[in-house]
Amino acid sequence: MTPQSSEPPLGGSRAHIKSIFPSLVPSEQRVAQLCIDSPETVARMSVADLVAETGTSPATIVRACKGLGFAGFQHLRQVLLRDLGAAARDSAEQDSLAARGEPGSSEHLVSGIFSRAAQDIRGALGSLDFTAFDGAAAAIRRARRLLIVANGASLSPAKSLALRFLAAGVVCEAPGDIATQHISAKLLRPGDVCIAVSDSGMNSFTLGSARLAADSGATVIGVTSYAKSALAEVSTHTLMAGAEFHAWNDELPIGNIVQMLILSALHAAVTGNSPEVVEARSAVFEEVLHSIVEDNQ
Repeated sequence: MTPQSSEPPLGGSRAHIKSIFPSLVPSEQRVAQLCIDSPETVARMSVADLVAETGTSPATIVRACKGLGFAGFQHLRQVLLRDLGAAARDSAEQDSLAARGEPGSSEHLVSGIFSRAAQDIRGALGSLDFTAFDGAAAAIRRARRLLIVANGASLSPAKSLALRFLAAGVVCEAPGDIATQHISAKLLRPGDVCIAVSDSGMNSFTLGSARLAADSGATVIGVTSYAKSALAEVSTHTLMAGAEFHAWNDELPIGNIVQMLILSALHAAVTGNSPEVVEARSAVFEEVLHSIVEDNQ
């Protein structure tokens, strides 16, 4: 598994902490939760203050910071202070994206959803390891065979990626049923690649395919929201983003939007604008265009 970067990019501390949160023990989670809920408070605290606020111990604070990928409490405070400053600088821009129209109107509803999505997505890259991303793209470019597996809510972004690869001349498989996914994964060999997409990283069907692919010697690229999920553990390269938006009762599926964007970026990194890709896209366009014309004559 590709190691996770120890310091998130500017503005990404909250997303980074949430991506690792489920792997912490309960006492460490209390420390992490306070960082998520009130980073400005933690940034002003001493270790003794944080111990008193969370009902933990200095050793727990150290373990929590290490578990979150920081060198220690002072490193955590520095990153929180850095991101609080960035948030203050961005407040004017966020205000310009606020919902328009009268409350209760369609304009207010639609513009509000787009505004929230734009603001939320800004911090989604806080947990993405760009070294892992580069490794994943390189592995796909070298692959003899490419398999894409996903189930549940992650199936749509995965299917979209498969279609985009095919349209660019990159032959891949994306079976929809679980049995075919498992059989295809079992038949992979060294030099092949399996892209496994699971928001939680715990979908048992997708995990089954990822493990079969890994056992067969294939490279496994896991696309998930959580750094220490079961999918991340089995993956050669783990692409993480979206943990900050993982809420089942949320009407706005930001997590799936982030998945789609990460997969689109991966597709762009693999295909680029090579002559082969341009030729393949032209051929696909001509075939689809003729099919549409012929079907409507």
